[in-house]
Amino acid sequence: MSEDLVQKAKDNARQNFREGLNCAESVLKAILDTGVTDFPPEVVAMATGFGGGMGLSGNNCGALIGAVMAVGAVHGRKNPLEGEFQERVDRLYGNPGLYRFFNGLPHEFKAKFQYLDCAKLNENYPEWQDKERFRQCMKMVIEAAGMAMEYIIKGKEEGYIQPFGPNVAGKE
Repeated sequence: MSEDLVQKAKDNARQNFREGLNCAESVLKAILDTGVTDFPPEVVAMATGFGGGMGLSGNNCGALIGAVMAVGAVHGRKNPLEGEFQERVDRLYGNPGLYRFFNGLPHEFKAKFQYLDCAKLNENYPEWQDKERFRQCMKMVIEAAGMAMEYIIKGKEEGYIQPFGPNVAGKE
């Protein structure tokens, strides 16, 4: 079943990107359309500005951002103010903790594609409308959707006890 969901997410992402959705929209909608979350389809609007590394600014890859958003739709804090202050902080930084879980997505993406920023990922394509750039971005969109679904499943099966990769807080 889990391989079927991963493949469905990838197929959805491929079709979304072919139909003109941007990278972030393609990934988020791909996951929403699998039915693993109860968010309405309109939440895809929140991903629109992330295409091209945030409004074509070339920063963080929109496909990766869409993947993080999709995983957050399932595993994110629906009520971040729930509990006392320390409980809220521990839910993020602790072990188990959500940041441990989300930390792996960018590291896995970077291992696969070398970079996280849209500008670096596309530096070999001086023309944005280049068909080869579109194909390369499609690969990233498809992989990001598959990674998102894998993380959604991993979170349900393994929880949030993964080891931290490199991080700004120096957590281990």
